[in-house]
Amino acid sequence: MQNITLIVVGKLSERFFKEGCAEYQKRLQAYCNFKVVELAEEPIRESRPGSAEIERALQKEGERILQSLPKGCQMCALCVEGTLISSEELADYFAKTALGGTSSLAFVIGSSHGLCETVKKQAARRISMSRMTFPHQLARLVLTEQIYRACTINAGVRYHK
Repeated sequence: MQNITLIVVGKLSERFFKEGCAEYQKRLQAYCNFKVVELAEEPIRESRPGSAEIERALQKEGERILQSLPKGCQMCALCVEGTLISSEELADYFAKTALGGTSSLAFVIGSSHGLCETVKKQAARRISMSRMTFPHQLARLVLTEQIYRACTINAGVRYHK
């Protein structure tokens, strides 16, 4: 059984996002060892922060992200410049990494300012969910559902249409 860790910067605040994520986390128990690691968003003191202040915050968040990665995992960074993939391609990625001997995957969603370059450079893969912009809580729900969908595709379950 694969170990899948979702590392996110920021917490879920809306009840409907919490409930949706909890439902997919419960369903994932049948297919993988799924864990969520929530990290605090680095405070930015300025109301209109400059690029140096944002970069400082991203670096601090990046350090915490890298410290949170499970040993031996293959990391996927979710970022706007990543590759767009289908649900089937995500399922194929899970299968290929498992066959290749990688039992641990980590998906990383950064803060509202994104991810620092250090994290992106260490990622085995950069994935984009869409060319559209999503709130981070929605991105977390969609990614959790897509991980569930990929697992059901690989298991041959009729969830995926």
